[in-house]
Amino acid sequence: MRAGVALLIATSSGVRAHRSKIPSKRPCEAGAKIDLREPAEQAGHRKPILQGWEASLGMSANSVLSCLARMLWYIGRNGSRLRMAASKESGRVERRLAAILAADVAGYSRLMGADEIGTLQALKAHRKELIDPAITAHRGRIVKTTGDGMLVEFASVIDAVACAVAVQRAMVSRNADVAESRRIVFRIGVNIGDILIDGNDIFGDGVNVAARLETLCEPGGLCISRSANEQIRDKLSLAFADLGEQTMKNIARAVGVFGLAANDIAALPEEELPRARMGARGSARGTAGRRSPAAGRSSRVIETERTAPPAKPSIAVLPFVNLSVDPGQEFFADGLAEDILTGLSRFRDLFVISRNSTFRYKGQAVDVRTVARELGVQFVLEGSVRRAGDTVRVTVQLIDANTDGHIWADRYDRRLEDIFAIQDDVTSSIIATLPGRVEAATRDRVKRKAPDNLAAYECVLAGKLLHHRSSKSDNAEALRLLERAIALDADYAHAHAWKACTLGQSYVYGWCADREATAQQVVEELRIALALDDNDSDVHRILAAVNLAAYHDHEKAFYHQERALGLNPNDDLIVVQQGEILTWLGRPEEGIEWIRKAMRLNPYHPERFWSHLGRAHFTARRYDEAIKAFQHVNNADDAHFAALSACYAALGDNVAANASASELLKRIPDFSVAGHLTTQHYKHEGDLEHYRAALLKAGLPP
Repeated sequence: MRAGVALLIATSSGVRAHRSKIPSKRPCEAGAKIDLREPAEQAGHRKPILQGWEASLGMSANSVLSCLARMLWYIGRNGSRLRMAASKESGRVERRLAAILAADVAGYSRLMGADEIGTLQALKAHRKELIDPAITAHRGRIVKTTGDGMLVEFASVIDAVACAVAVQRAMVSRNADVAESRRIVFRIGVNIGDILIDGNDIFGDGVNVAARLETLCEPGGLCISRSANEQIRDKLSLAFADLGEQTMKNIARAVGVFGLAANDIAALPEEELPRARMGARGSARGTAGRRSPAAGRSSRVIETERTAPPAKPSIAVLPFVNLSVDPGQEFFADGLAEDILTGLSRFRDLFVISRNSTFRYKGQAVDVRTVARELGVQFVLEGSVRRAGDTVRVTVQLIDANTDGHIWADRYDRRLEDIFAIQDDVTSSIIATLPGRVEAATRDRVKRKAPDNLAAYECVLAGKLLHHRSSKSDNAEALRLLERAIALDADYAHAHAWKACTLGQSYVYGWCADREATAQQVVEELRIALALDDNDSDVHRILAAVNLAAYHDHEKAFYHQERALGLNPNDDLIVVQQGEILTWLGRPEEGIEWIRKAMRLNPYHPERFWSHLGRAHFTARRYDEAIKAFQHVNNADDAHFAALSACYAALGDNVAANASASELLKRIPDFSVAGHLTTQHYKHEGDLEHYRAALLKAGLPP
């Protein structure tokens, strides 16, 4: 551009380019480089330069300065595009060092051939719910996507690898209930190198190597270059198998490749996943490192020092003692303890010590307090197995290590028809009961603490309790505690999920000042919770409840409910909610079975389980059984009396119906059937009309 200087002139319609010819003998000569930063030695030239522009452009000095200010603003907003345009004109190309992640779906053509629509829908769901949030959380930028592939740029190779491992590990759970022939499994390659910038696109060997690494990767695994491995090996508690030098198409030199097998990623315990901003708590957990079982290649998890356990309840499951005369029953005792440990690890609000740490006490006479101190836990579970003839007895006890007191104990007697079925039965019963007993014990401790001294987990625990009371004042206090939990730990997914749930409660019952703003808050808190931990069963359980209660979105509610159930089938709260949602969906017969299963799983279940069972029986037109279920409720709320009056009215017992209706109207003088029905979530109009008719028959005002 030797002939003149190009100026960007701001106009009412935007910004346009203006090329001005400047005579070569002016103080601002053609082709002269003007440094807008104006070093001190150039300050004296400012006036002649402005005078030259004045004469050339016919503009005042103030107009020129105003134009320059607008130029700087425009350049600030469009710097990358302008630099690229300048680079093209001058023959220069912009480069930078970056970490590149390349991913694609293994067997994509086969999946599309078998089920085109289903594959596309599943891939979109994985992108929306897992992959895109993971990339954002690890500070990545999606450069481009193809049908089944993706190219992502990261400023840090540590973030790139952490993101890849988080995605592959989460996909294991997401595929757990999917037929193997229909599973979407990714291959991922990561490289760090020099890249060329072209607008929003990137090119160069750094990109090409990442793409070639992805093709070398086994489905569900991860391959990285030697340069990437050098950057992460002392910073992430992962070690990759050295796969040697690999020759790659259109790459001049062989590239050193390191791989992490799919089986090894799947075997990574949750607390040993590398974290950027992802995760339920955003910090490393555990007191001792663990080695994952060797599988595929020889990759392994390095044992490293861990931080102290977080404030949430921590538990160690000791090896069960075999009291049988037959030493061959040792496998049953060990298997039972291992299954309990595995099941408990699915509860994100429990910190569970690994098998390797607890099984070193096997065969030893141990002091519970000593074990708890050595492992850094609050609770210890111990048990025994005794076989006699064709029966087996399993005894378990939960001990508070601080007081050495027994919090809970139980005994399970089973006939020896199928040893593995017994193992599953006893395990599921213990797993369903234990977290509730631990939470109850922890709640007792929380009650003795001043609110300002509560840790994040304890704030959530207290907030949950207040939420369940279902009153306006308790709802407000629950929100205060949940906001404090988030202030203490912004990456605590449970806190965000429960805040959404509590806001949803205030929305449904009309306790919020601005319903529209509250609805937006609910959506935002749910988005954060899901981005922080897509594999937290309780997060999906709450997402199901909020989508149903606040938005009447039955499809989305059922999707999250199924995800929660797949992630943790032994959580009694998830199991009972399955029955509750099936009832709302018009499938009360199935709902009854799920609710009864939840009651069997946890004999100490909350009282509200009876309310869920009563509603399911009413919807199934089993009015006698509905009334029996409702009669188990001691601390009845307003909805209880509405439902009970409907049951009596449907059964034809007008006296009892009027009595329940009178109690309801005494509590809520302005109660109306129409207003009450807005809090109900029936999908089918027939079920809603059935309930409406029964309420009106009970004598309640329309």
